[in-house]
Amino acid sequence: MEAAGPPSGRRRAAPEVAEAGDSRRRRAALEPDAEPPLRRPAQPGDRAAGVPEPGAEPRRRPPAPPVREEPVTDVIPALSPAESVPAPQDELEGDEYADYDEYDDYADYDEPEYDEEYDDYDEEPEKPRKKGKRALGWVAAIAVIALLAGGAWYGFNKFFGYDDFEGAGTDDVVFQVEDGDTTSAIGAKLTTAGVVASSKAFVKAGEGNPKLARIQHGFYVMKSHMSGASAVDRLTTPASRVGQLEIRPYTQFDDITQPDGKVTPGVFSLMAKASCAQLNGKSTCISADDLRKAVDAADLKQLGVPDWAIEPANKADRKDRRLEGLIAPGLYDVKPGSTAPEILGQLVHSSAEAIQNAGLSPQGTGPGMTPYQTLIIASIIEREAVKADFGKLSRVIYNRLKINMRLQMDSTVNYVLDRPTLLTDEADRAKSGAYNTYRNTGLPPTPISVPSAEAIQAAVKPPAGDWVYFVKCEKNGLSCFAVTNDEHNQNRELARQRGVI
Repeated sequence: MEAAGPPSGRRRAAPEVAEAGDSRRRRAALEPDAEPPLRRPAQPGDRAAGVPEPGAEPRRRPPAPPVREEPVTDVIPALSPAESVPAPQDELEGDEYADYDEYDDYADYDEPEYDEEYDDYDEEPEKPRKKGKRALGWVAAIAVIALLAGGAWYGFNKFFGYDDFEGAGTDDVVFQVEDGDTTSAIGAKLTTAGVVASSKAFVKAGEGNPKLARIQHGFYVMKSHMSGASAVDRLTTPASRVGQLEIRPYTQFDDITQPDGKVTPGVFSLMAKASCAQLNGKSTCISADDLRKAVDAADLKQLGVPDWAIEPANKADRKDRRLEGLIAPGLYDVKPGSTAPEILGQLVHSSAEAIQNAGLSPQGTGPGMTPYQTLIIASIIEREAVKADFGKLSRVIYNRLKINMRLQMDSTVNYVLDRPTLLTDEADRAKSGAYNTYRNTGLPPTPISVPSAEAIQAAVKPPAGDWVYFVKCEKNGLSCFAVTNDEHNQNRELARQRGVI
């Protein structure tokens, strides 16, 4: 392959040619008197200067280089490459330079690297398309699309979709709905308990269900891994609720036998019933006797009994009566599977707060009474009178205690006999015992029932009055009150006429 010429169409003059030209110029400068060489006279047939031969291409003779006047010196400065101006290509082809075949010796003057660079440039083949990069681009595009699709699906599921189990579930789970829980809150708790797969599964299944909106606080036996619809159906089924305990005013710890033989369950029996549930085929029931034994062996302080009640309660004639009056009326939720001490502790803690909220505390007591004595008075009021007469009966008790008169309350006698508040006969009143207020002065050792908040308030703040006697004189339970014994006898006669006694 021939060597390519220099770039930009320029060629560099051969060094020997340039050197010969310089030599002539130096001689001309050093020998000014030298005669110019003789020219041959023109001969016939000679061509005029610049006239080409017929049929030959005209040649152009390059102009003579200008003579530079340079100072006389023995040292001739070399021209730098920058000062060397190469002649045009066509000028180098003139006759004057035709004999300088040495130029051909410089055909390989240019560096090989230079030739290869330009050869590659001129003959560079079209670059093949890189399939690997194209495939990588497609993979990246697909990955981006997948990420966008995944994000869209996640967003859709987050706002519109939800996880859900199938079927009615497997193992029994005790679940608690607390007071004030919304449907969403219940769904979140069910999810945490492993009952449903997601809160949305429960909420969506319960939309438009009026029963779910009326769900009550308490414990429910659910199943693990239930579908949302199954969880809603089970939660709204009354039979699923367990641990319900309702303690009403007037109730005592032991059962009461009615005149017709029916038994009214006391606090022990009510707690035992509330403890019952079937969890995976196993009963969680605790018997009334187990609860009675737990009260007998309990440390009242550890159970949460208020400090003002611990010492007098420990003076009860029986240890299993020490909590009498210290359980407030109300609705309680007993968790199935709890132990007897756990159930008792829960009730006592809640009742202590309720009793204080009713107005009974070391700073809020009846006139001249301790908090525990005030609680005893409230329990007697609850058993002896209807709510409309609470205030007057409270004043009767305080007036009798003030004059050291026996209380003579049938309710205290019947408390030991486990009978309702009815009239007693002479044989009943003749029996001795700490709760026989016909034979003993002062208050009985413990409360005799669960007092209501109204009874506690009447005991703390009795109304003014001089009443000392009372007797039920109306069938609706209202009593007639008297200041003197004569007035009391008249009221008794009126009660007989009305068929009350």
